[in-house]
Amino acid sequence: MALTFRFAEECDTPLILEFIRELADYERLLDQVVADEATLRDQLFEKRRAEVLFALEDGAEVGFALFFHNFSTFLGRAGLYLEDLYVRPEHRGKGYGKALFRQLAAIAEERGCGRLEWWCLDWNTPSIGFYKSLGAEAMEDWTVYRLAGQALRRLAEPESPVAETGGV
Repeated sequence: MALTFRFAEECDTPLILEFIRELADYERLLDQVVADEATLRDQLFEKRRAEVLFALEDGAEVGFALFFHNFSTFLGRAGLYLEDLYVRPEHRGKGYGKALFRQLAAIAEERGCGRLEWWCLDWNTPSIGFYKSLGAEAMEDWTVYRLAGQALRRLAEPESPVAETGGV
């Protein structure tokens, strides 16, 4: 079985959404998916906010990686941030996840990126073991924070009251 890769094109938008939903279902987060084809088309292909790489077995898409550039001020260089990586269950155990990571590492090297980063759910021990086998290190001294929804909208308002915490 031949494994190849290709970058997604606009006509792949329904397939990208299908992969996103499959991954969300695996992560027990399907109820949080609000993305739709129109939004993905706009963000991925019109505004080019992220890229999608497909893994193909004998020409059929069996996995995908969605990634975008971030920036490290410490390195003074861009990096790649991997938002999603997913291989369909019936194609796992064939080395396709590792092949996708190799391809992403090659893209990062080709583009002069200083790192490749991603998040992983704490309960996902199979993935954690896989990432460690690649040489990845958990960033245990860092905590992820997020502003979204109403909190993000409230903070974006110029004169909105924001909870004072005595911080910076």
